[in-house]
Amino acid sequence: MDILSVVGIVLALIAIIGGAILKGSSAGALVGSAAFVIVVVGTLAASLVQTPMATFLRAWSIVKWVFMPPQNNPAAVIEKIVEWSNIARKQGLLGLEGAVEGEKDEFLKKGLQSLVDGGEPDAIRSSMEIELDTMEHFDTQAAKVFEAMGIYSPTLGIIGAVMGLMAVMQNLSDPSKLGHGIAAAFIATIYGIAFANLLFLPMGNKLKSVIHGQVQVRTMVIEGLIAIAQGENPRNIESKLQGYFHH
Repeated sequence: MDILSVVGIVLALIAIIGGAILKGSSAGALVGSAAFVIVVVGTLAASLVQTPMATFLRAWSIVKWVFMPPQNNPAAVIEKIVEWSNIARKQGLLGLEGAVEGEKDEFLKKGLQSLVDGGEPDAIRSSMEIELDTMEHFDTQAAKVFEAMGIYSPTLGIIGAVMGLMAVMQNLSDPSKLGHGIAAAFIATIYGIAFANLLFLPMGNKLKSVIHGQVQVRTMVIEGLIAIAQGENPRNIESKLQGYFHH
């Protein structure tokens, strides 16, 4: 669980609701079903028009990473690669067949299998880098779906506000409704700006950060496997890989 994301969402709610109360309004004044429909459904519609189906579905499949990102444990991966390098030095690359069968990570497993199959280092690197670039591009495009929603949301909020003011203008003959009508009109603006800056844009940036972390670990994996293929000393491999994650 990413505690910072949870705290951020809670603080965002406190900022909006608490701010409304401190300004002399109430939490109930922020509720507007029409504004919600215009902003949220409209934003979703715009993102659907912009985004290919596969990318859109991928975006909603990785949205959980905002709160529960994949576990990247570089130290454990380095330890595993060093162990493989020791096996390869003692038993040869064919000695890694057992490790292939027990490996759960598909990216690691594919690279390890290439080692066992006797692939040339340059060929292994090329194949794995192509796969990594493809994965990174697809996931980054998925993260950008939420960035796009953050761009559309404020505009939909303005549309909602204008539509609300149009309704007010139609009731100018009844002054008792003007105050409530104008307040309701601006709820859409609040929704649009708040969803964009407190939810959609931060979500997109958090996802891109998670994706970058995954790419960094997988880049390290590629270097480790190539080092094994080239027969480097396990201690040198460990030292090289630790350089990826100095803080």
